Amino acid sequence: MNKQQAAPYQGQLLAMRTALLAQISGQRGGIIGRAEAAADHFGSTEDSSAQVATERALEFAIGERETAELAAMDAALARIEAGSYGQCTDCGVDIAPARLQASPEAPRCISCQEKQEQRRAA
Repeated sequence: MNKQQAAPYQGQLLAMRTALLAQISGQRGGIIGRAEAAADHFGSTEDSSAQVATERALEFAIGERETAELAAMDAALARIEAGSYGQCTDCGVDIAPARLQASPEAPRCISCQEKQEQRRAA
């Protein structure tokens, strides 16, 4: 897929990235990290240490997920610039347009993604 064909996906990726960054900023109340936000929200004296630890763990998990989403979007944008967008990073086959419409950051075709998920589950 050339850059002109990838332009709609690039626009979608940039919009998704902007929205995620705004969501992160809004949830944290600015530029503080999730751990600090969790400490601020759940660090009152009436909260149990177990509750505080659970909330911090949840904040870290959410932060990791957001970081992974941003990395996937940035990688897809880099593939657009490199001219390899729309090709499976594992097998090289063209990724179905319907998959890219639903998940423009997808690096793999459905078949390779399923194999990847099976390896993770094992």
